[in-house]
Amino acid sequence: MSGSILGNNIKISTWGESHGTALGVVIDGFPAGMELNEEDIQKLLDRRKPGTSAATTSRKEDDKVKILSGIFEGKTTGTPISLMVENTSQRSGDYSEIASYYRPGHADYPFDMKYGFRDYRGGGRSSGRETIGRVAAGALCKKLLSEMGIEVCAYTRSIGNVEIDEAKFEKAAIYSTPTSMPDRDADKKAMDLITKKREECDSVGGVIECKITGVPAGIGEPVFDKLDALLSRAVMSIGAVKAIEIGDGVKVSTYFGSENNDEFIMDDSSVSKATNHSGGILGGISDGSDITLRAHIKPTPSIAKTQKTVNKNGETIEINIKGRHDPVVVPRAVVVVESMCAITLLDLMITNMYAKTENIVNFYKK
Repeated sequence: MSGSILGNNIKISTWGESHGTALGVVIDGFPAGMELNEEDIQKLLDRRKPGTSAATTSRKEDDKVKILSGIFEGKTTGTPISLMVENTSQRSGDYSEIASYYRPGHADYPFDMKYGFRDYRGGGRSSGRETIGRVAAGALCKKLLSEMGIEVCAYTRSIGNVEIDEAKFEKAAIYSTPTSMPDRDADKKAMDLITKKREECDSVGGVIECKITGVPAGIGEPVFDKLDALLSRAVMSIGAVKAIEIGDGVKVSTYFGSENNDEFIMDDSSVSKATNHSGGILGGISDGSDITLRAHIKPTPSIAKTQKTVNKNGETIEINIKGRHDPVVVPRAVVVVESMCAITLLDLMITNMYAKTENIVNFYKK
């Protein structure tokens, strides 16, 4: 199966299936000399693991990471870093009957058409558990970015029709509310909605917003490898994401040029902008402002409500999907969005190091 590798300077390759022995990632090209231990990675993995609140599946997984290679005496060595998380709570029997039919909203049918065979236990590679490798790799990239003064922070902006009030924004709430909302009042309303939909054997979607601060101007390539293009590609590769917005996003189609343009101003001795409709990116290159991205997440397709589908014999049947499923995937996907943005940004920042002749000369000049 191709398509499991991402990146140019820092390449990540995720591996493993939802109900296999383990999942993980190999990270190639990560610089030597950064201090790293399993706890640095575990902090992010704990934010996406299941069974942590009423907003997640009841499947219990510790998701404990093991560093298999690439670290010596607590520092990265510059060699490939291999990270692994074992599966410990598979119940493959919950999925045995779906081998004969195609679940609405899942990748079952296209997988069969592409390969003539599929791992029906939890979706195999199309399962949300594949994102374990992404988050593990993202932990390394986030740590290195933080040493440069760059912060990548994602949170739940909305669930269903419940949206946060920015006047009530509390960063600490992102890590303590079950919805990962930075507005505790909105969190309570969203949990009521999630509970209602769970009782109705249904699910709900939402929006994840990611803000990246501290990025210098000049990151991103001007044609095919635009910063916003690669961020969109990386985040859209997350299974539940159906749309991406940068800056003001779809609203700009209703603006006039005089409304959409961000006027440049001087802030002390630095060039800045009076507004940030562009979301920190102009011409595919960072402009020094905060980068803002929003990912629209679809409702969990695995629901217990009766649905119609067809089986492999072409017969129309009614199904009720069994198993342990999230009533909403948004809260657990927050750290996945964060990780994919961090991986993409760091990769492009390394590319930018050789954008100017003087950078190369100054680095090697004796």
